[in-house]
Amino acid sequence: MKISKKRVVLFLLFIFPLMFYLVLSTGINNFGKLPVVTKSVMDVSLIDTTKQVSLDQKISIVCFLGNDIKGIQGGVFNLNQKIYKPFYGFKNFQLVAVYPIAQAAEVALLKKEIGNFTNMVKWKFVAANEEEITLFHESFQTGTPLNNLHSQNAFLIDKEINLRGRLTDEDSFEGKLYGYNMNSVSELNKKMKDDVKVVLAEYRLALKKNDADREI
Repeated sequence: MKISKKRVVLFLLFIFPLMFYLVLSTGINNFGKLPVVTKSVMDVSLIDTTKQVSLDQKISIVCFLGNDIKGIQGGVFNLNQKIYKPFYGFKNFQLVAVYPIAQAAEVALLKKEIGNFTNMVKWKFVAANEEEITLFHESFQTGTPLNNLHSQNAFLIDKEINLRGRLTDEDSFEGKLYGYNMNSVSELNKKMKDDVKVVLAEYRLALKKNDADREI
């Protein structure tokens, strides 16, 4: 049986857009989201004396530099190359580095070294005292304290200021992965990069759904 041109036109104008919306909605509802491992961590704006850096409505990578800036440079450079550079072009993405006020001079040198081969537009540096840094990190509820105000892990925070990670990670204690080891290029490549992509995709799909809802 031949299909008339009129029916083809009707299909393209009315039925196809409806089918597309239904498929899109189903895809969003069934999309595998990255788990929240800690809800509502402290906003870094509460310890930022400049009041210019916030986690709210940002997809943030947070790291703690500690008191030995030279000793942790390797991990920071790994994070910059493997995570910051591939994603800094995305809207609302940022990398937040928290450090002790006393290390301001060393951090200035670190920023200069990174800036020699990186666009630093999405790097945010927050100086705070020991008590503030400890309190901020404790809000992540990782069960592992800072070492000399430093953590070898980088943390992924979503727009609602929740800590994202994994609940069934075979390499982590009790399966929970709170952060990603900056000293491990393999972990940054195989785990963190994939997880950042998932979070970005979540918000992108949610935005598409909202746009589709407005058009109907």
